[in-house]
Amino acid sequence: MTQTDKGRIADLDRQVLSQEWGVLARTRFRYLRRDGTWRELTRETYGRGDGATVLPCDPARGMVILIRQFRLPALRDGADGFLWEAPAGLLDEADPAARVAMEAEEETGLRLRDVQKICEAYSSPGSFLEKMHFFIGLYGEADRIGPGGGLAEEGEDIEVVEMPFARAFAMIASGEIQDAKTIILLQHAKLTTFA
Repeated sequence: MTQTDKGRIADLDRQVLSQEWGVLARTRFRYLRRDGTWRELTRETYGRGDGATVLPCDPARGMVILIRQFRLPALRDGADGFLWEAPAGLLDEADPAARVAMEAEEETGLRLRDVQKICEAYSSPGSFLEKMHFFIGLYGEADRIGPGGGLAEEGEDIEVVEMPFARAFAMIASGEIQDAKTIILLQHAKLTTFA
């Protein structure tokens, strides 16, 4: 917060509600509205730490790598639960570029080249503390170093799929891709890598 913004928040009281997989907390505070009146508010926030994501691209062949894995919240919301995504992982205090390189190797079996950061953004700042770091990385057929699929000891069971970029991009409009980080990366790749 800027110094001016900090002055608009008073009497913070934070209570941890759960610390199972992440931290769910309830915060009560007073907020100074733009009209000069104070209002008491209560918000719940959830955090597991910041993350990093990468879209593996092979522009020479017009291909990208996406992964498909089970996501309980999507199933609970009525989807089939298996989402198309770009590889990603929590930072766990690692450098974001180092983390996406490691996640790409674990999840896709690729050693990416020319990994470039494109932006960072909060995934859903109304409730979630996570800030995601977005990257594009290049690969070719010679960059495969393993099968991918994630780490079984972490409960990962990841399907790795190489597909034409045009097909992946069309999956946004068809509703097949519903993961926000993947949509952001594909939109960026459309404007740059596959322009």
